[in-house]
Amino acid sequence: MLTGGQLTGATRSSAAAASSALWFDTATADQVVVTTDSSGAPVLRDGYGREVVLRGFNVSGESKLAENGYLPFATRADADIAAAAMRKLTGADLIRLVVSWAGAEPTPAGVDTGYLSALTDQIQAFTSRGIRVLIDYHQDLYSRALFNQGSWYTGDGAPAWVVQAGGYPQESCGICVQWGQNYLTNAAVTEALHDFWHNRTLTTSAGAVGVQTAFLDQAQQSMDYLRQHLSASDFAQIVGVDPFNEPSSGSYDSGQTSTTWERDLLWPFYQRFRARMDAAGWQSKTAWVEPLAFWDVNVNVGGTSQPGGFPLVASLGSRYVFNTHYYDAKALSGILMLGKATDGQYSSTFAGFRQRAAALGSPLAVTEFGYPLTGYTSDKGPSVEKATYQALDSTATGAAWWSAAAGGAPTGTVVSGTQWQWDIYSGQHHELMNDNPSKVQTSGDGWNGEDYSVVQQGSSGVALRVDQLLVDRVYPRAVSGDALAFSYEDLSRDGSTTMRWNTVPGTLPNVAALLATGGPYAVLTWRSGSTDAPTELHLPQAFDPATTTVVSDLGTLRGLPSYTATGEVADHPVAVAPDEAGDGSNRLLLSSSSPAGTLHYALIAAGAPDSASQRTAAAKELAAWSGTG
Repeated sequence: MLTGGQLTGATRSSAAAASSALWFDTATADQVVVTTDSSGAPVLRDGYGREVVLRGFNVSGESKLAENGYLPFATRADADIAAAAMRKLTGADLIRLVVSWAGAEPTPAGVDTGYLSALTDQIQAFTSRGIRVLIDYHQDLYSRALFNQGSWYTGDGAPAWVVQAGGYPQESCGICVQWGQNYLTNAAVTEALHDFWHNRTLTTSAGAVGVQTAFLDQAQQSMDYLRQHLSASDFAQIVGVDPFNEPSSGSYDSGQTSTTWERDLLWPFYQRFRARMDAAGWQSKTAWVEPLAFWDVNVNVGGTSQPGGFPLVASLGSRYVFNTHYYDAKALSGILMLGKATDGQYSSTFAGFRQRAAALGSPLAVTEFGYPLTGYTSDKGPSVEKATYQALDSTATGAAWWSAAAGGAPTGTVVSGTQWQWDIYSGQHHELMNDNPSKVQTSGDGWNGEDYSVVQQGSSGVALRVDQLLVDRVYPRAVSGDALAFSYEDLSRDGSTTMRWNTVPGTLPNVAALLATGGPYAVLTWRSGSTDAPTELHLPQAFDPATTTVVSDLGTLRGLPSYTATGEVADHPVAVAPDEAGDGSNRLLLSSSSPAGTLHYALIAAGAPDSASQRTAAAKELAAWSGTG
């Protein structure tokens, strides 16, 4: 087993083999495609047909800032530090990597291969550790170059030569208390975005070009470069591209509405981007497309909240992922949600997201969520983030989950997601805001006063700024068949208060007694598929394999044996193996040779007592509850 150290793209295959000696092929497991479950709901699956859940973080770091040329990290060494810490501290298997058009094409003469080379190198810091990558073409307020040195705000995205050719008016947001209001009141931003969606012809030093066409040309060239310069194993872990972060119309044409704008301008843009992905050799990758940025805002201030979510588009189809963001504007206001988030706070909202994705024939992903760690209303953060993860896991509240999942009933697909954000430079930036030497940004994210990073690098290494129980979570990385119901009681803390939301009902007294000692626990029910590749769940650091309890129809035990590579399921129905990078984190492997469609359950507990009689009694109750007994 490999422990610690740096892994390069050349060493990953040996690391994967040494860390677990799994009988199934890692490269096949890396593949991610869109398909359906037995009910017809769209899901992501790997090359073995296992239902995949991807969880992790947005990696912005320096990408929205000019101080290091719009690259995520100052050096490859820093990328390695960030990736190793992420894997070890959270077990993440996906990053949404912020990429800048301004960095990729700083002049109209073409893409900057120096930028793309450094980006490729930094991507490999994550793929070499078994972390998949979603490329995110990021923009906020269209471009940093729109803003003057004295502005209260800044943006990111389009390069300066695009803005210069556009000839936009002097920017001003007016009386704005939040940077996002620029989308509604800043004429420079609204005109530039309107031009992008209408592909206005710009006259540049390299000739006349449609602005959207220029972006698509650059994206194709950049994707082609990445495909050619990443190894086959690294490229296999690129899951796709988010073509445009948080799209906003800028302004609507006469008679146009938010939903017709999505149908007539945004969706055709995504189809054009999809064609460029194919031309660059990314045919097997998915486009993770976002609806109108304001479609799910739960506070309507100045027309912020607008209908959307592609209701006028018949289907996105199997080459796309329906990709949305969610930030609780009521909580952030400090007025409209006076208390903390509670059990089930976002269950119905996220159930609506699932329904919208299903109607479009695409899986759902929530690639931005999170909460400020400092400042006004930051005291709500622990409860808001716990409630968000709860909503990603299930449509049921903690109080109702056991009854909702009884008998193998589904409680909604387990949704992939990436939290905003993972920035090892948090609080240590040195960004000249809009190139103003008198406005050096050092605190928080170094961008528009935000402070969302869950980590910070110090003299002793990368450390979490939030409770590890919240972000180092059990989640079903790959389910051999169809996941039916999942719940994780993380027991994370809000200050000195432990938030316990999953309530074991009185009808399961032995299960409640087994869990009464207070450790975190997870429950998964699933129906087996047609592959013998095991179901995999991430085991957080709170789950010591030597003392972790599993109660399942596949086996009931305390203390997990190491997975063996014999290929005989009987040898390892319940076992543990190191994660791909061999960095100290683990995965639980549940193996079965039962016929496709067989119902299974597993309870995984970190703090259960070592009592064979209690485990046996709990297993009897769980078999009856799940419908497997």
